[in-house]
Amino acid sequence: MDNAMNFPAVTEAFGANSTAPESCIGVMLLDSGKLTPEGAERVLRMQKELGIRFGEAAIRLGLISEADVQQVLARQFAYPYLLKGESALSPKLVAAFEPFSVQVESLRAIRSQLMLRWFARGRRALAIVGADAEDGASILASNLAVVFSQLGEQTLLVDANLRGPRQQEVFAFKPGLGLSDVLAGRADLDVIARIGALVDLSVMPSGTLPPNPQELLSREGFRNLNAQLESRYDIVLYDVPPFASGVDAMAVASRAGGVLLVARKDHTRMAALSHMADQLGEAGAEVVGSVVVDF
Repeated sequence: MDNAMNFPAVTEAFGANSTAPESCIGVMLLDSGKLTPEGAERVLRMQKELGIRFGEAAIRLGLISEADVQQVLARQFAYPYLLKGESALSPKLVAAFEPFSVQVESLRAIRSQLMLRWFARGRRALAIVGADAEDGASILASNLAVVFSQLGEQTLLVDANLRGPRQQEVFAFKPGLGLSDVLAGRADLDVIARIGALVDLSVMPSGTLPPNPQELLSREGFRNLNAQLESRYDIVLYDVPPFASGVDAMAVASRAGGVLLVARKDHTRMAALSHMADQLGEAGAEVVGSVVVDF
């Protein structure tokens, strides 16, 4: 099996070919506050006069933007995403803020490969590992979690980086309990946060920074926790510390069963990637593939 999953140049147009939902679009624009009742009447008049779609008429009148129409269409087709400036989430979540960009098309292509190569085989957990802190693994993990949730999969992203967690900043969490506290018996699964704006996405923060991350992740309790999470979610993605930071990545990957390697363009050395693949394989994790990112 070819383990390379480089970002391909993929494009896809998004739109609605049916005119049936036109009135629904108007109602949704009204309900979201994007359009006033007076504005809606102006749109309806232009729509009738010119024989064009409701959204197109509203854009021509300068009452809404193309982004507003795309967001409403996304809600109609159960494909949630966010508008910049309307959420505290980090703009690095390109899958949430720019779902129709070429970069996110590449993320969806990776999602498809992972579904076929790993999750279609009945597996539910996957660790995402970079060689060092600058390889972009954490941002890839968060964006993959978003695109899996947009597919309608109940998705959980676990911040298993108990040394230098990143997901707290990405999802605008306040410091609190998380994975480390669950593993230490100080908390339960109530620490999992549902990301309401993205419907099918949940995140387990890293929690209190422990003095013994390697030991916590190597205990039998983590294996039991992973089994519990797999029983509750369709997809469980683990964001782990860089491989160079220690053996935490091997502990998590061996429990998850599979690992996706992350390399950064013009940064990660092939020798480091090869060494990482060998070590993770010896730890009992299957290397599902590798991704070259350019964040």
